Amino acid sequence: MYKGKKIIGVIPARGGSKGLPGKNIRPLFGKPLIAWTIDAAKKSKYLDRVIISTDDSKIAKVAKKFGAQVPFMRPKALASDTAKSIDVMLHALDHFKAEGIEYDYLIMLEPTSPLRETEDIDGSIKKLIDNKSGAASIVGVSKVEAAHPVFDVTITGKGFIKPYAGDFSKAVRRQDISDLYFFEGTVYVSKASELYKRKGFYHDKTLPYIVPRWKSLEVDDILDMVCAEAILKNKNIIKGREK
Repeated sequence: MYKGKKIIGVIPARGGSKGLPGKNIRPLFGKPLIAWTIDAAKKSKYLDRVIISTDDSKIAKVAKKFGAQVPFMRPKALASDTAKSIDVMLHALDHFKAEGIEYDYLIMLEPTSPLRETEDIDGSIKKLIDNKSGAASIVGVSKVEAAHPVFDVTITGKGFIKPYAGDFSKAVRRQDISDLYFFEGTVYVSKASELYKRKGFYHDKTLPYIVPRWKSLEVDDILDMVCAEAILKNKNIIKGREK
């Protein structure tokens, strides 16, 4: 709870990953991938409850082992490749509403973002609830660096490269370009009432929660797992360079 607001953390973790089978419980630097998110959430000062929404009994078993609650099994209709995250979140809220329990805020914590820290969970919640601008949600973003559109090209029908933005006549220096950010998966926080109304976390009343590039890695395949493990092994060095 923060400033009298009840807050639930929901970790969506369906089975049946095609890109990396068994991804959510696959070992990462000494513990299952999903455990990194559970551990960070359990240390939060503001979360009243941390639950897993899953359709997979193996994931449920691992989640319980690491201290997360699995109050229900997700319906198959919400565990397909085409199921939307917002429907999974609303299903969780509806489950508790049926039990007479309502939450003021919900934070979705994807297990594919294992580099998230507790400070990101609490920091994003605090920033949203403390804001005076009428914001209804906050989502994780990270600064676009090497992949900024001004450095991108397309390939023409004749096989030549063509600038995606601008032209070759103007040399672009990294320090001269405008800051640009991309959506990443560290945090998604919203007022529960606004989730029902807007059916999503992204809208005109959404704040940015900016994370450094190293935290923005999302695990979708084996290459991401290798990179995530390397970052975890060297996290102290990386964080030291930020100071």
